Amino acid sequence: MAHNRNDAPSDIHRVFGPGSRASSGRRLLKPLGAAVSLLLVVAIAVYIAWPEGAGVRYEFAEARRGALTVSVTTTGVLEPVNQVEVGTEISGTVETVEADFNDRVQVGQVLARLDTDQLEARLRQSQAALALAKAAVNEAEATVLETRNRLRRARELEKKGLCSQEECDAAQAAYARARASLARAQVLQAQAQVDAERTTLDKAVIRSPIDGIVLQRQIEPGQTVAASLLFTLAESLAQMELHVAVDEADVGQVREGQQATFTVDAYPERTYPAVITEVRYAPQTIERVVTYGTVLSVDNADLSLRPGMTATADIIVNEIDDALLVPNAALRFVPPERAVETDGGLVSRLLPRRPRDTSRDKRKDLAGGAARQRVWTLRDGEPVAIPVRVGATDGQVTEVLSGDVQAGQSLQADVLSAGR
Repeated sequence: MAHNRNDAPSDIHRVFGPGSRASSGRRLLKPLGAAVSLLLVVAIAVYIAWPEGAGVRYEFAEARRGALTVSVTTTGVLEPVNQVEVGTEISGTVETVEADFNDRVQVGQVLARLDTDQLEARLRQSQAALALAKAAVNEAEATVLETRNRLRRARELEKKGLCSQEECDAAQAAYARARASLARAQVLQAQAQVDAERTTLDKAVIRSPIDGIVLQRQIEPGQTVAASLLFTLAESLAQMELHVAVDEADVGQVREGQQATFTVDAYPERTYPAVITEVRYAPQTIERVVTYGTVLSVDNADLSLRPGMTATADIIVNEIDDALLVPNAALRFVPPERAVETDGGLVSRLLPRRPRDTSRDKRKDLAGGAARQRVWTLRDGEPVAIPVRVGATDGQVTEVLSGDVQAGQSLQADVLSAGR
């Protein structure tokens, strides 16, 4: 379909002319743009006029003087001072069990008995063999006595010329044979066998080797045992040991005689005292973690503690009575970045600034030694750093050895709210 060129201006006028939809949009955008521009100008003016650091609020911590206790925390297991495992040296069938769990026993008290029928039969056989050996010895001794008398008479007759040399030699030979047949060695052997059988019979009665308490019983009547573990005894539970593993990083601070405290899950509100009695040299390596076994002596007069309980111990490695202390939060505090005035004008102030390189400060601190740090205080509304040299810490507070810090001084510990 063909169109006349003269129709084009009328179409443009219809779309963009007064009263058209496009014209209405332009009228709406003009006041909206003006409002946005006004808000932007106001925001920039407020930003520029707002004082630097306004609205920043800090949390403060106070330096103080007081006692500091440094401890090493570790875990371990409670064990009896002397624990004895009682077994049997012979095989057999359990006839009776005469001790049970938690029973108190004395030295020599019968704990169990094995069936002894076969043992008693072997003992009787050995005794019979001993009797036969003794009878043979008695008979041989009689023969020796008889041949000795014959030899004496033969020698007397020989002196009188009434006995030939051959007869004297025969009497001498008979006496020698009689002495040779004297079987005293067989008697000794038979006696030794009897003693052995009697000892074996005695081993069928299991007795307690110590005064103590029965912790474990592994047998029942009628059970067949063969050199097995039967009982586990503890000499006394009134005095126990706590075996802990001290990390290699802490073992240099741990020594015999140091005091400690510990808790157990059974009594979480109760704290027990202990004393280190041994720090072992042998390392224990588990998954590349090296620890050293340490033994602590524990008083358990009320028998509230039991073998096998796990405990968390705090070993006191250092005590300072009067130290200048600052909270560790004050040592960790880093003030918020202050705005940097530049000559770049408004644009430079609105653009994001490069973060401050705090690693330089850290390297500067470490250059003087790991014990050199700094704390911050507020002077004239601005954070001011105070270099300090620190000592021992308990994880909550740290001793200040030197630095311009006084007891009662407020130190910045955290930022509660920050301005721009």
